[in-house]
Amino acid sequence: MAIPKLNVAMIGYKFMGKAHSNAYRQVARMMDPAAEPVMKLLVGRTPDALDAAAAQYGWQQTATDWRRAIRRKDIDIVDVCTANDTHMEIVLAALRAGKHVLCEKPLAMNTKQAARMAQAAVESGVKHMVNFNYRTCPAVALAKQLIAEGRIGRIFHWRACYLQDWIIDPDFPLVWRLDKHVAGSGSHGDLNAHIIDLALWLVGDIAEVSSAMETFVKERPLQAMTTGGLGAAAGDGRGPVTVDDAVISLARFRNGALGTFEATRFAAGRKNGWFFEINGDKGSVRFEFERMNELYFFDRTDPAHAQGFRTILATESIHPYLQAWWPPGHIIGYEHGFTHSVYNFLNAVARDTPPSPDFVEGARVNAVLDAMSKSAETRKWTAVPEIVITPLARV
Repeated sequence: MAIPKLNVAMIGYKFMGKAHSNAYRQVARMMDPAAEPVMKLLVGRTPDALDAAAAQYGWQQTATDWRRAIRRKDIDIVDVCTANDTHMEIVLAALRAGKHVLCEKPLAMNTKQAARMAQAAVESGVKHMVNFNYRTCPAVALAKQLIAEGRIGRIFHWRACYLQDWIIDPDFPLVWRLDKHVAGSGSHGDLNAHIIDLALWLVGDIAEVSSAMETFVKERPLQAMTTGGLGAAAGDGRGPVTVDDAVISLARFRNGALGTFEATRFAAGRKNGWFFEINGDKGSVRFEFERMNELYFFDRTDPAHAQGFRTILATESIHPYLQAWWPPGHIIGYEHGFTHSVYNFLNAVARDTPPSPDFVEGARVNAVLDAMSKSAETRKWTAVPEIVITPLARV
């Protein structure tokens, strides 16, 4: 039986656009989604670069006016892969047009924007999801399963780091990710957002935080800056870096667990190295992205003479998502997380089920991000506000 087709318009085509495009190309070929995505329309501002990206990635059509694009009656899903400062405007317009929306992380520039977007999404009745793609690494999803089964018991500790090194050179140019007006924050919203989302998903809500932030290089050379494939601005000389280079935080979870978070772009030798470890009264789990097919698990109920961390190679067909891929031991990579996220979203749209993480969950990440930023400014423990979105009563 043929499955329904859903036409996608993707706005932005740089790094994330490339990853999302690959996911749309692969998902129906390799997995078994409840609907097939049609790569109908790629949207950006620079016609030549846009056309080249569409041809390379496999999009049928291009457009330079995103407002007109999302109003098209033949578009079912709008995928937002643009710079952070554009998310709210594009998402709200897509929701008003009745489109299902997949949005890159972080959802918004701040909690106020994110809560507004979440409320609008819930009221619209369409499906909405934030692309926290690391949730869908099979080993991470397996950790979630073990925690839900009670295998590590009551959780005491969460610790996580997200480490990169791509801007250590003080002559690295002032790209858009270093401009607060475009990015909102630096390593905080870009990297810390991922491990905050995982902490909320795996451990639970965070009650309060204590944080410190630092910008190690205050000025950088100006260059032509692109904003997610939507435009450019050029300059000469040097300009101020207006975001954080590094952030470190303590956290108290509402369930009593303690947590630590560290995110930086100044960890020499770390290209995209992140990990988490969770310790409970029955055991522990640990995940390292640079070994993304493995989950480390410690079980305190093992006999004392046989205790120790075991390495689970998460490549079996019984592990999350892996029934679609290769025989045991044949590893998967970074791009597969995007395919799994698109798979989940397509199923939610086609089956009319709630996707996760939705915009409400995305707004909760923004709430933690903002509380950490406030704590760094005030040098005080700061409460994380609860995000509660109430759907409108429908007659």
